[in-house]
Amino acid sequence: MSLTVTFNSEQEFLSNYNKKDYESPLLTVDMAIFSVDAGQLQVLLIKRSNFPQKDKWALPGGFVDLSKDQDLMTTAHRKLVEKTGLQSPHLEQVATVGNATRDPRGWAVTALYFALIDFKAFQQIATEQNEYSEWVSIAKAKKLDLAFDHLQLLDMAVDRLSSKARYTALPVSLMPKLFTLTELQQIYEIILGQSLEKKSFRRRMIEAGAVEETNQTKIAGKRPAQLYKFALQSYDFHFPRILEYPRETT
Repeated sequence: MSLTVTFNSEQEFLSNYNKKDYESPLLTVDMAIFSVDAGQLQVLLIKRSNFPQKDKWALPGGFVDLSKDQDLMTTAHRKLVEKTGLQSPHLEQVATVGNATRDPRGWAVTALYFALIDFKAFQQIATEQNEYSEWVSIAKAKKLDLAFDHLQLLDMAVDRLSSKARYTALPVSLMPKLFTLTELQQIYEIILGQSLEKKSFRRRMIEAGAVEETNQTKIAGKRPAQLYKFALQSYDFHFPRILEYPRETT
């Protein structure tokens, strides 16, 4: 027969509460860290050096530090810096996944985030990182036997990035400080996996005030091309309408 204990206040209840009376799941953050190189959308993968799933490729991530992390975003920022040495202009939670089968160690919950970082900046500091990591094209990554359920997590992150690229300025975060509109359009097309109509894309960017002209040009082909810079406060700026793909001709 169980004994019912009555408490007279919240403070009294909390002072007698024992977290160990209840089982807790493993709690982690996993990250899909994207960049663009060689005309392809790339994701950063690490090779696991310890069990479980030793020697398998995986998304970077790790456990929540209950003594230091105030929230999941804090964990995500910490893990991003640990794995890349860089901050991201945009870090966003994609999904929370938890079940009894995704990790052989037991019931596990992970918060999935995606981040965009500068490929060249990462290459400059990559030698300082302890874990073996590699940039892999999305097409190649989806053919790998990734650790745990990371293939499904990657699919979710790619879908979110592609979706947001259609109505936000996120791809601009991968551009250098100055760029041509042709270069910006190419980044959008790489992320979306679709070609875009040139005049419509330029009009969208300029009319929304997302970019502004500078007094500089660069030689592109045989003619000088106007250089632009990002003109908004946030890369998560929402355009009034989503990007439209060219209509297929029959």
